[in-house]
Amino acid sequence: MQRNIVQHQFKVSQQDREDLNGHPGMLIWFTGLSGSGKSTIANIVEQRLVSEKIHTFILDGDNIRHGLNKDLSFSPADRTENIRRIAEVGNLMVDAGLITLAAFVSPYKKDRDDIRTIVGDERFLEIYIDTPVEECERRDTKGLYEKARKGEIENMTGISAPYEAPDNPDLTIKTETESPEESAEKVMVFILQKLKKTNHE
Repeated sequence: MQRNIVQHQFKVSQQDREDLNGHPGMLIWFTGLSGSGKSTIANIVEQRLVSEKIHTFILDGDNIRHGLNKDLSFSPADRTENIRRIAEVGNLMVDAGLITLAAFVSPYKKDRDDIRTIVGDERFLEIYIDTPVEECERRDTKGLYEKARKGEIENMTGISAPYEAPDNPDLTIKTETESPEESAEKVMVFILQKLKKTNHE
């Protein structure tokens, strides 16, 4: 059956959609520990992008696991499959000409490298929300770290499961020393510079 599947070529191209939107599509990937501030910063950034008349969408880890990936656990294999699916969804949204903001722990370097391969280096930005686990645990906005310490949650990244920090992220944000608004402003400046550069290429 697989050999009978043929990819259909449509008449409206990615460039057509980007011309209509007035900007290229791009996947902005926020990675970092739970509680680091990924979703909070992405939310602020999206609001600011929309105020600039830029077409956006947010993909968030918790939201995705309520729907598309609700069949996946937090085992290493399922974490990889979780990110693979999101990468493919993100790639579709980039093809639609959207600035797509993805906020996922995404603890494994190889998985994040695979996202860049799927989307393409010129359309992918990796933003590392660099917050120490001690600070994330102090915030513990979802109560996950407390449950992990009690043994109620298995495979908790930063406690009982590893987080592989990016070696060369496109941008690093340290939320321990600045507010979400300050972090979002740095991300905004970076994205707008990237969009300007891409538009001129």
